[in-house]
Amino acid sequence: MLEEKILNDYKEAMKAKDALKSSVLSFLRAELINVAMAKKKKGLDDNEVIAVIRKQIKGRQDSIAQFKQGNRLDLAEKESKEWEILKTYLPQEMSTDEIKKIIEETIAATGASSMKDMGKVMRELNSKVAGRADAKLVSDLVKQKLSPPPPG
Repeated sequence: MLEEKILNDYKEAMKAKDALKSSVLSFLRAELINVAMAKKKKGLDDNEVIAVIRKQIKGRQDSIAQFKQGNRLDLAEKESKEWEILKTYLPQEMSTDEIKKIIEETIAATGASSMKDMGKVMRELNSKVAGRADAKLVSDLVKQKLSPPPPG
């Protein structure tokens, strides 16, 4: 399980005196515990862990942009290194072509033909691409497929 891998990597980082990695993983572990407590669960499944990691990465990306804007390149660099560490725990991202293929198969399987069917298509897709594709990208590609072509 992903949560166990994070714990083991945290222990290794502590032994290796890797301050940055142990700090990032310590913060991540605390967040995982908080989410598990909020859900009244002992541990999280891999999809829930991935969701927490994605949220952490999004926060890092926002911070990097703000630090660069404020000309604090030292802090932006630190956030970038943390972002790289977190990224290693995410599953391999799917290519746009792979996503498009799955969208076409899902649209065919659900019989979707217009934007009214978007919710149905997205529900099916979520189980197929969860954690391996950016949700906004998937949503945009589905909209392209279900929208009528412009007249002309």
